[in-house]
Amino acid sequence: MPAPAALRRLLPRTPLWIAMYHSVADPSDDPYRVTVSPTRLARQLRWLAGRGLRGVSVRELLTAAAAGRAAGLVGLTFDDGYADFLDTAVPLLRGYGFTATVYVLPGRLGGDNGWDALGPRKPLLDAAGIRRAAAAGMEIGSHGLRHVDLTGADDATVAAETRRSRELVAEITGRAPEGFCYPYGAVDPRIVRAVGRAGYRYACAIDPGPLSGLYTLPRVHIGETDTSWRLAAKRVLHPLRRRTPVGRPPVQNGAFARMVMP
Repeated sequence: MPAPAALRRLLPRTPLWIAMYHSVADPSDDPYRVTVSPTRLARQLRWLAGRGLRGVSVRELLTAAAAGRAAGLVGLTFDDGYADFLDTAVPLLRGYGFTATVYVLPGRLGGDNGWDALGPRKPLLDAAGIRRAAAAGMEIGSHGLRHVDLTGADDATVAAETRRSRELVAEITGRAPEGFCYPYGAVDPRIVRAVGRAGYRYACAIDPGPLSGLYTLPRVHIGETDTSWRLAAKRVLHPLRRRTPVGRPPVQNGAFARMVMP
């Protein structure tokens, strides 16, 4: 992937369309609305393919954008590193010739989503599962060590969650991750600087407002209720919603931690 400075110069002004997923499982018991069923995901991927769109990892999307070849590409991301990414999402993605980025938590290998106060416990990828996902052609990024809101963390914790998590992912896969994803979408200028210092080439946020850039790429939440017409609407509205309106707060509010952008 090109160096960050080159990417900043070459990326298009219109925000790239990057979809945000989490777990792929039964969504019936999910107070946070971050689970999509395998059936729904299959229909969403079929919708993309039927319109001549191809799902790719963020690394591939940014490389293509820098070369002026991003038309028809959609970034696909899966946060938290759930085990169902490997068991369920990867076979569906490969069936369409798609790739994606999964953001994993090397401080919770083989654990569960203990940061969620409500809802069922879901297993996370262990080291072997992460390696299998990488071998299947998926990009492995870091989601920090243990899914911590970094905007409320001290500098030592931020350094561990960014730099140390990158080192651990590199030990697992043999390749240092290029991408970071902010837990809860929570970001501020201090955290953006820390991610850059840790050696990442890009980072994904959710709706970072005026902070939007290579280290705060905005994304669109895709969930169980997103049928074909909703996907079409989100595709059209994404560039408009990701412009920074007057008066928008400069950082993702920490209160967002338990809710999902529409």
